[in-house]
Amino acid sequence: MAQLVLNGLITGMIVALPAVALTLIFSILKFPNFAIGAMLTASAYIAWSLNVLAGLPLLAAAVLAALLFALAMVLTDRAVFRPLRERGPITLLVASMGVSFVLENLCRLAFGNLARNFDIPIARPHRFWGLRVNQEQITTAIVALAAMAAVYLLLRHSPLGRAMRAVADNPALAAARGIDRDRTILWTWAIAAVLTTIAGVLVGMDRAIDPLMGWSYIISIFAAAILGGLGSPVGAVLGALVIGVVQEVSTLVIASNYRQAVSFAAIALLLLFRPQGLLGQRRIKR
Repeated sequence: MAQLVLNGLITGMIVALPAVALTLIFSILKFPNFAIGAMLTASAYIAWSLNVLAGLPLLAAAVLAALLFALAMVLTDRAVFRPLRERGPITLLVASMGVSFVLENLCRLAFGNLARNFDIPIARPHRFWGLRVNQEQITTAIVALAAMAAVYLLLRHSPLGRAMRAVADNPALAAARGIDRDRTILWTWAIAAVLTTIAGVLVGMDRAIDPLMGWSYIISIFAAAILGGLGSPVGAVLGALVIGVVQEVSTLVIASNYRQAVSFAAIALLLLFRPQGLLGQRRIKR
């Protein structure tokens, strides 16, 4: 049982990064970004190419991949989302589905359907108090916690973070105060791309990389963001940890292939009894 809880916490830390990216985009642009799973896959393939094909160490490959993918998503916003920004969230949601389709099939065209693995040494697992902890889990915990702390500090204690919170709360008032909404949106996409790249690398360290990798996480990502309250980064982290632990513990009573059903159930129950999520705020209609 304790081993399952530990595994669930590690899984939750991985899910938390794209869940925070999802909720940041929702806060600023007011639409659920369906391309978040494909972003996870595409960024992992970029990091794999730099690591395996270009021969860079994984850390250097991950940093460069994050920068390249951030640039790619900024250009995607300019080409796809910006022209449709005033047409409403449904239009942007459909556009994100198109982006997801393009990214996934670009990966399939470039790398085929075979599974890929990073070039990293194999290490023996460690034993702590009867728990089996491998090196990838230790790396995941350190990197994910550092990334989440960095995002929290950026949102709370930087001019960019204050601008993002202002645009999320009231875009018109933020513009009246001189905040550049377009610049804030571009930085939001860049931050979301960096978070999904980190998550993609961590997933690639834990399992093989394939064109459908993002699809195996997208339900958990949305469940975490909805559970925590869309628009709340802290809630997204809390939701991801809950989803990760519940999914792992559920394997005691259901087959591991059906763990995604737990995420579906979490979304359904939350929408029924607490639509605003654990840390979300109830919207007031006037």
